[in-house]
Amino acid sequence: MVIKEIQEYGEIRTKARAYLCYLLKQNLPSRLPNIALEDILSALKKTSEEIQVFDAIYILDPSGRQITNTVSVNPHDARKGMGENRNGRAYYYRVIKENRCVLTDPYPSLSSNNLVVTASYPIYNERNEMIYIVCLDISLENILRLVHPTSIDSIFGKVSKYVYAAFSFALAAVAMLLFVQGISHFLKHGLFFTEISIKDMFESTILLTLSLAIFDLVKAIFEEEVLGNRKKNDSDETHKTMVRFMGSIIIALSIEALMLVFKFAITDPSKLLYAVYLIGGITALIIGLSVYLRAINSNSDKQDG
Repeated sequence: MVIKEIQEYGEIRTKARAYLCYLLKQNLPSRLPNIALEDILSALKKTSEEIQVFDAIYILDPSGRQITNTVSVNPHDARKGMGENRNGRAYYYRVIKENRCVLTDPYPSLSSNNLVVTASYPIYNERNEMIYIVCLDISLENILRLVHPTSIDSIFGKVSKYVYAAFSFALAAVAMLLFVQGISHFLKHGLFFTEISIKDMFESTILLTLSLAIFDLVKAIFEEEVLGNRKKNDSDETHKTMVRFMGSIIIALSIEALMLVFKFAITDPSKLLYAVYLIGGITALIIGLSVYLRAINSNSDKQDG
């Protein structure tokens, strides 16, 4: 989604700037003696044919005033804009400050309200005086598609979102059913809580614990794979989800093992060995989780150092 696209843009921004500035420089050298506005427009036509996915192209003077009408495939913007003052925009004051081709952060377009980025390319005369600023607007989605194709272009990527969403809703339904079953163990005797057996309490605790574990898993899958809401500390969030999930499973299995010990001790002591096997498996899970936590903590310490 939008957050994911902004994060991807941050990763490929340097490459995107290099690519766009290279195209502009190839067709329009930054220092030209006796350059005419018609020559710039002719060069921009060639640039637009190479990029093809631009939203708008226009030219500013050194004071930030637009001196040409906007060239755009969008009829709302095309052949408009001449005379507008744009000296308050980032694509103007950044190119003035840095004296080089720049690429802005994503910002909402006034015409379409979609996120766009602008490449600003300064042109100087033979006396090294800035005379024009060429501005090229491209939507955030198109700059990602142009420079670094991602799941935006992938049919499988789009389908996978629907698949993950379907699995998320299915798992959420399972979590809800487990929650309802867990509560029903308490409520099946009505207000007579003294009639609730220890077995019912254990079973209810197992069901509620598994419900919570599955809900945590659904939350992580839906936010990351469907909404694309990954954070900078995404790996840390993934580790926390894994630890919570495994911890819930270990707790549920431990309760089940305790139930089996009580049950077999009363009904069939010869089967206590099966409970011991289950406890051994739980111990192996705890050891594995400890090794996992130690490994990720060690990696975090190395990164901090």
